[in-house]
Amino acid sequence: MAGVPWHELLAPLPADALPRRQPIAAPEVLARPEAAAIADWQQLIVELSAGSAGLRILLVVLDGSGRPISASDAVLRTETISDIGDDAAVAVRHVHENIGGRFEEDGSFRGTRWRTVSVDTNGGKREIQQSTPSEPSAADAERLKALVDDIVRRGQPETR
Repeated sequence: MAGVPWHELLAPLPADALPRRQPIAAPEVLARPEAAAIADWQQLIVELSAGSAGLRILLVVLDGSGRPISASDAVLRTETISDIGDDAAVAVRHVHENIGGRFEEDGSFRGTRWRTVSVDTNGGKREIQQSTPSEPSAADAERLKALVDDIVRRGQPETR
């Protein structure tokens, strides 16, 4: 992973990236009796923009004890393509990569890795889209766990 840009999926975060901590749902939802079980759950969100290189959003959900129970790392890149065929001289390709799922009590990870590529041609009049799910590898799961540990460490409330 050394040398991989931070805006790539599962890459380490830049040193100055700080998560935003917020409740898992809006206060009016959490005030309902049926939401009591999740009332003290939190989410940590890291949003990173690499300008034209893309957007990366990481999300970690913590249960009431502060244990990470789910996580997602998503990257979106957009690029202009020229000379793609007879029907359009220029198109825009969007590449969305995501890995997400839940952490089991035993520390294992259950999730899916997705890669979606869509191409818009003729000013959005025609779109070609292909989504491909795959099973995350053991290395993917370990890299996601390392990211979660880093995000949780960075998102600890300040002590005074």
